[in-house]
Amino acid sequence: MVSRRRFLKTSLVSAVGLVSRVDGQISAQERQRSKGKEVRMEELTINQLQQKMSTGETTAVRLTGGYLARIQTLDPLLKSVLVHNPDALKIAEARDTEREKGQIRGPLHGIPILIKGNIDTGDRMETTAGSLAMVGHVAKQDSALVKQLRSAGAVILGKTNLSEWANFRSIRSSSGWSSQGGQTHNPYVLDRNPCGSSSGSAVAVSANLASVAVGTETDGSIVCPSHTNGIVGLKPTVGMVSQSGIIPISHSQDTAGPMTRTVEETAILLSYLVRAGKGSKSAIDYTTCLKADGLKSKHIGIAREYFGFNGRVDGLMEEAIDLLSQNGATIIDPIPLQSKQYSQAEFEVLLFEFKDGLNRYLSQVNQSHPIHSLQELIEFNNQHQQTVMPYFGQEILEMAQEKGGLDDRAYRAALTRCRRLSRQTGIDAIMTTHQLDAIFAPTGVVAWTTDLLHGDPHLGGGSSSPAAVAGYPNITVPAGFVQGLPIGVSFFGQAYSEAKLIEIAYAFEQISNHRRPPRYMETLPDDL
Repeated sequence: MVSRRRFLKTSLVSAVGLVSRVDGQISAQERQRSKGKEVRMEELTINQLQQKMSTGETTAVRLTGGYLARIQTLDPLLKSVLVHNPDALKIAEARDTEREKGQIRGPLHGIPILIKGNIDTGDRMETTAGSLAMVGHVAKQDSALVKQLRSAGAVILGKTNLSEWANFRSIRSSSGWSSQGGQTHNPYVLDRNPCGSSSGSAVAVSANLASVAVGTETDGSIVCPSHTNGIVGLKPTVGMVSQSGIIPISHSQDTAGPMTRTVEETAILLSYLVRAGKGSKSAIDYTTCLKADGLKSKHIGIAREYFGFNGRVDGLMEEAIDLLSQNGATIIDPIPLQSKQYSQAEFEVLLFEFKDGLNRYLSQVNQSHPIHSLQELIEFNNQHQQTVMPYFGQEILEMAQEKGGLDDRAYRAALTRCRRLSRQTGIDAIMTTHQLDAIFAPTGVVAWTTDLLHGDPHLGGGSSSPAAVAGYPNITVPAGFVQGLPIGVSFFGQAYSEAKLIEIAYAFEQISNHRRPPRYMETLPDDL
C-alpha cells in the first residue's frame, strides 16, 4: 500500500493539474470572474462558502472545480464517489451568471452537493445502487428531492458509493462495499469500516469532497456512517422527504436525509429536502432552531440498553450527559426501550416491502436495460458471480423473492407488531410518561476493521432501530474519539420533532465542539 504521506503529496500535485484542466472547460467570462487567489475549502460551511461567493473571493465554478479536484486526487484512497456529474461545471457557471444578475435563490445557491447512488437524477448520471446489474440505468427524471435541490440552486456534484442495494443483499456483507464502486474506506483510519449504507456520503463529507451530501436510511444507514466518520447526520420522520425516485427497501422506514459537518448545515439542507415531501405546502426554516442555549429546560432520557459494549465509548457518553446537565437539561436515567422485542418482525417487514418496492421501481426502468424485476436481478447476479459476488452472496434478495404480496397475513402481523412496540408502547409511551424532549444513546460502536471475507461483526450497541422502525427522527452529532476514531451521540424522539432535536443537537455541538477533520492513517499503531 502506498504511504499516506506520499499519496497526499502526489494528490496535491494532481489537484493543481486538474484545476488547470477545469480552467479549459470554463468560459472566458467565468475566468474573468474567478481571478484571484484560490480558496481553501476544507471545513468551510455553507454560509462561509456563500460569503466568499458574495464578496467575489470565489465562484460556484471555482468551488465545483476545487471539489472535483479533491475527488480525483483523494478518492482513489477512499472510494466514496461512484460518478461525478459531467455537467457540474456548466451548472455552476449558470449559477454564477444568476448571481451576477442579483438572482440568488437562497443559501444553497451555487453550493456543490453529493447525493447517494440510489437516488435518481434525470441527467447523464446512472442510478445503480452500487450494483453492476444496474450499470447503464439512467433515470427518466429527477427524484423529487433532486428537483428541489436544483430549484434551490445547488450544484449536483456526483453520486456516492454505498453498501450495494443499501446493505440489503447479504447477511455477510461488508458495509461500504459495492460491486460497482468497491470498498469505501474510513478516512480517519483507512483499514477501518465506514459503516453503511450511506458510507460514501459520510466519507465524502468528512474528507471535504463536497460541502454536504444526501444519504438514505432504512435502519442506521444515515446515523451509523455519520457517527463513524465524524459528521452530523439526520434521519427525518418518514414521509417528510419524498421517497419518489429513490431505489427502495421499505416504504414504512425509508427516508433521505442530510449528512453534513455541522448541525447548522443539517438545518439548512433539511429545510430544502422537506419541501420535496408529501403534502409540504409551506417552507420550514430549521435554522431558526439553532439556539446556543437550546438545552435549557429540556428533559432528556438515557437509553442505557445501548451502553456496556465498549468502556471508552461509555466514558464519552457519561461526559456528554454531564455536559447536557451542566447546560440546563434535566436527565431522566434510565428509560427502557427494549428494541430487541421487534427485531425479527422488522426484518420480516423489510423483506416483504423490499420485494414489492423494488419490483415497482424496476418495472419502470427503460426497456433496453436487462433488469426489470427482483427475479431478473437474482439471475444476473448468479450469472456474474465472480464480479458481483466475489466476497458474499445474495441471501437477502433470495429471501425477499420467496415472500408474497403486501396483503399477506404474515406481513400485516409483523408490521402491526413493529408499529405497536416501537411507537405506542415504545417511544411515544416513554416520552409521554416521562415528559421527554428527546432520548439519548450512543449512536454505535467503534469502527471495526473491514473484513471482506467475513463481513461486518455483529457487535451490538447501535441505537438506530427504535426511531427507524417507528419512522421517527434521529440525529447524530460527534461526541469525541476512541483511538483516533470518531464516536457519535444520538438524540431521537417522536414524529415530526426535528425542530426540537436540532435545537438540542446544536446546543450540544456548540459546547462540545468535537468535530475534527480526518488524518487518513493507514492503520492504528500497535500500542493503541
